Amino acid sequence: MLIAKDLSKTYGTNTALNKLNLQIGKGEIFALLGQNGAGKTTTINCFLGFIEPSSGTASINDISVADNANETKQHLAYIPETVMLYPNLTGIENLEFFSSLAGFSYSNEELSSFLSKAGLQNSAHNQRLAGYSKGMRQKVGIAIALAKKAKALLLDEPTSGLDPKTANEFSEILKELSKNGTAILMATHDIFRAKEVAHRIGIMKEGNLVSVTEAKDISANELEKLYLQTV
Repeated sequence: MLIAKDLSKTYGTNTALNKLNLQIGKGEIFALLGQNGAGKTTTINCFLGFIEPSSGTASINDISVADNANETKQHLAYIPETVMLYPNLTGIENLEFFSSLAGFSYSNEELSSFLSKAGLQNSAHNQRLAGYSKGMRQKVGIAIALAKKAKALLLDEPTSGLDPKTANEFSEILKELSKNGTAILMATHDIFRAKEVAHRIGIMKEGNLVSVTEAKDISANELEKLYLQTV
């Protein structure tokens, strides 16, 4: 579903991403670990079409991002560290607006159902976003992905700043999306969350993907040691 082939990005003499080769299949969760500046966000931005690669290709559902940016966006949903939503609109109104941009039209009952599936309590559906916590905003982002019927979900530090209970709820939602066939690429600093949620875990350093491990084959302590040895 998500393929990077020799994907590179340079800024002058600085290499942000160096010949990344990565494949993430339908229903797979892949976590990218690495320090700030390791290339995690650059990778996500290449898939989003926010950044044009210097060489190589990023493709979604066998469609080149560089050649068909608008088409690939139809298959994608993106949740950054801080979800950008309209604070003066309610949860349902935000969901209606962003799903309509993707060409979908839903009834209020259907919109409410998406929010519930994303884990947002019913009492918040008609409240303005200005009163939402970060975790609640993240759940609206998940609901947008559901409403868009996204085949791939890109996440950049999605659990940063969330309390343990909310982060655990978010992880369970990601697992459910995975079971339903969504391919998920998650950039994170959270080693424990990566181990808990992902099928595979990659470690990046200075623009290079230096290690890829099956999550089931490594403990959280072993992963932490590997991470510290690598970076």
